[in-house]
Amino acid sequence: MAGVPNMAGMMKQVQKMQEKIAQVQASLETKTTVGESGGGMVKATVNGKQQVVQLHIEKEVVNPADVELLEDLIIAAVNKGIEESNKMAQDEMAKATNGLLPNIPGLGFPGM
Repeated sequence: MAGVPNMAGMMKQVQKMQEKIAQVQASLETKTTVGESGGGMVKATVNGKQQVVQLHIEKEVVNPADVELLEDLIIAAVNKGIEESNKMAQDEMAKATNGLLPNIPGLGFPGM
């Protein structure tokens, strides 16, 4: 029966970790990053859940004769925003679970 107290302690650790993860995931909806392209002519704001929440396009870059350039700028800005958002989410999750999780390669969480 010596292992039972360790199991109870481990279960408390797991529950604590689950609570912190849930808090971080909820807070990520309100945190944003901005990906830019074309020297800031196109900006994509992305929240911590990797959702595009705002897209800003300067009028100067809108040229009906060159739609492909605008498409490329939008794609680049959105991809940069998502990349930054993903990094932010990983950093926030690492802070929240510091010392609670073993370092297991490939272990991911939703929103990461």
